[in-house]
Amino acid sequence: MHYRRLSALFFLAVALLHASDSFRFVFLGDRTGETQTGVYERVWQELAEEKPAFVVSVGDTIQGLHDDTAEREWMETKRVLAPYSAFLLYLAPGNHDVWSPWSESLFRKYSGHPLHYGFDYGPAHFTVLNNSRSEGLSPGELSFLEEDLRAHAAQPLKFVVSHRPSWLVNVIVNDADFALHRIAKKYGVQYVIAGHVHEMLHADLEGVTYILLPSAGGGLRSTRKYEDGWFFGYTVGSVTAAGVSFQIKELKSPFGSGRISGLKDWGKSGVR
Repeated sequence: MHYRRLSALFFLAVALLHASDSFRFVFLGDRTGETQTGVYERVWQELAEEKPAFVVSVGDTIQGLHDDTAEREWMETKRVLAPYSAFLLYLAPGNHDVWSPWSESLFRKYSGHPLHYGFDYGPAHFTVLNNSRSEGLSPGELSFLEEDLRAHAAQPLKFVVSHRPSWLVNVIVNDADFALHRIAKKYGVQYVIAGHVHEMLHADLEGVTYILLPSAGGGLRSTRKYEDGWFFGYTVGSVTAAGVSFQIKELKSPFGSGRISGLKDWGKSGVR
């Protein structure tokens, strides 16, 4: 077996051995899409101080979109992440990561995961979906989601992660009549997480919390104002016996002001 595979299995075994009902983890937004030099590196420097059990990224890890340069970009990303190899990293495929059969094979190779998958940590289950090549979730992805949640129904805390927020329009207009939401409610999913937009937003719909993550390096758009959800940062999840709480952390200077907020501070159009 390849050494890298053995190393990954070793870290996974250690993590599972020490998994408990209380732990911290990090959600990361997009690295690319009008990439801002130095931001992703700073994100990792700051989040490493949190000592998370693992990190979940919603994708757009490379700039991509061209088969002839994609592997070189993954190798550069691997170099950037080398100092943080002790942290388990779960990647979702973004539209900048997967756009062709070759890019799909590279995602599998460098992420160490298929295009969709699930994993457990302590009382939590995470389902990672693939909508890298479509705005919505295909029937196949929805079938996988239901199968995965059914198989892990006993887990009390459930998260669904994808790159594109295929749910965004429905949630903004309070329309609960869409397949992802029906499945989430059926299996007790508490949190649905996405990126792609590079803007921090939050909404609750019939007991399901939907979160759009801020940028981890992709360009800021629209007003570029913090109060509108446009900033560089990362999100820390803290799991205890009482449930999960979140801190949304803006990067410190020179990429931000180091502001810390909670989910309740954000709504469908920025700061409440």
